[in-house]
Amino acid sequence: MTETTNGGAADTQRRGRRIMMTAGERDAFLTMQRTCRVATVSGDGAPHVGALWFVWDGTALWLYSLTRSKRWRHLRNDPRISVVIDDGEGYGELRGAELSGRAVFVGEAPCTGQPCPELDAPERLFASKYFGMESMPHDGRHAWLRLVPDSAVSWDFRKMPTG
Repeated sequence: MTETTNGGAADTQRRGRRIMMTAGERDAFLTMQRTCRVATVSGDGAPHVGALWFVWDGTALWLYSLTRSKRWRHLRNDPRISVVIDDGEGYGELRGAELSGRAVFVGEAPCTGQPCPELDAPERLFASKYFGMESMPHDGRHAWLRLVPDSAVSWDFRKMPTG
């Protein structure tokens, strides 16, 4: 994954290089944060944005979504997705990342706990992060989406010079 602009994955983030997070800072930030906002597009072009829990494994963002949601329907028809994770109260504290690409459906939908080796790590991370458990509780209503970003931008206004 490369910091990018609209120009594509080979470009570097042009605006705000001074406030861009390093790869390590971005990984730590994405690991620590709890809620993201997921943007999808309907068949007629109407946007939809909703909040969702996630885990970051260093390469991919794993989203645990309701399978009867508008988000799920949109992604079944058009897998393009953009996700924003941000934090901060005051202007000088704002930081975040925007990850974009295509969502991939992984495992059974909805999840009932059938083994899927590809989900072992994300489910362990998710169960620990949100439930304080070692294994994932499955409710038969959610399923997994994976986003390996084609592009990412990040910002950390705490890096701005003061004065």
